[in-house]
Amino acid sequence: MANSDESSPLLGNADDEKNATKPATASPPPPAAAEKQSPPPPPPQGAAYGWTADGLPLGHGSVMGEPLRRSQWDSSLFACLGRNDEFCSSDLEVCLLGSFAPCVLYGGNVERLGSGPGTFANHCLAYSGLYLIGNSLFGWNCLAPWFSYPSRTAIRRKFNRQGSCEALGRSCGCCGSFVEDDIQREQCESACDLATHIFCHACAICQEGRELRRRLPHPGFNAQPVLVMIPPGEQTMGRGVA
Repeated sequence: MANSDESSPLLGNADDEKNATKPATASPPPPAAAEKQSPPPPPPQGAAYGWTADGLPLGHGSVMGEPLRRSQWDSSLFACLGRNDEFCSSDLEVCLLGSFAPCVLYGGNVERLGSGPGTFANHCLAYSGLYLIGNSLFGWNCLAPWFSYPSRTAIRRKFNRQGSCEALGRSCGCCGSFVEDDIQREQCESACDLATHIFCHACAICQEGRELRRRLPHPGFNAQPVLVMIPPGEQTMGRGVA
């Protein structure tokens, strides 16, 4: 006698249901479309290093794999009027402010760097107090440069400008022998910024003012330029002489 289970028409359906309830075997994942590129090898020891716009060391160079070189300042330290271009009137104003009202020029420079509200008043008043104390006690402005030199470091990092140590190292090679890494180089550049403000203070803040005015608009001047259309004057047709 044949087994009734084998001849039952429901057996196949039950098996189908059992097979349907079984989890499907996981198919192997497809191969990746494109393999990730391996990172570039680190630069050899002693290679040139750059600095980003925020003042961070760029150990592996730029995005394209090349070191980011620092450029020179827009005008030299002793160029009182800057360059002979459309900013000549602005350079003259910077020179006058740096000579007779350095507190105003320094406050404007820090304000252009993008600090918060009240930056001009806070820095201008603090600079004025140190300026008066230094001139009253020591006969010259020897205290305010200790307060104002970080602005030069901030400008140098923001616009990727050369420091005094690097400029001397490239010109005569006297400052590159004892600098081993970027940290020591930046410490040397900060010391040179302080020395520049102490011994050439007026020229330093004037150079910083020219650099900022050529690159950053004043935060109070946010209005868009307005194009004024002037109609042409009345035209008359000239008659020929009879």
